[in-house]
Amino acid sequence: MTTTTTYQVTGMTCAHCERAVTQEVSDLAGVAGVDVSAETGRLVVESAEPLDDAAVIAAVDEAGYAATRA
Repeated sequence: MTTTTTYQVTGMTCAHCERAVTQEVSDLAGVAGVDVSAETGRLVVESAEPLDDAAVIAAVDEAGYAATRA
């Protein structure tokens, strides 16, 4: 079973932003897939088990952006 969690990310403006967030979040243990849209500011994370929101938000912060669970 896969868990899907959506976050709202602020500050992304381009494909480079999307790649930075994708790379940081993909490095988290348990992440099976990441879909990021600078246009909508949405980050959708797929994982085998529910992820710790704080870990995902910290990864987005590491990429230089701010996130909240949508």
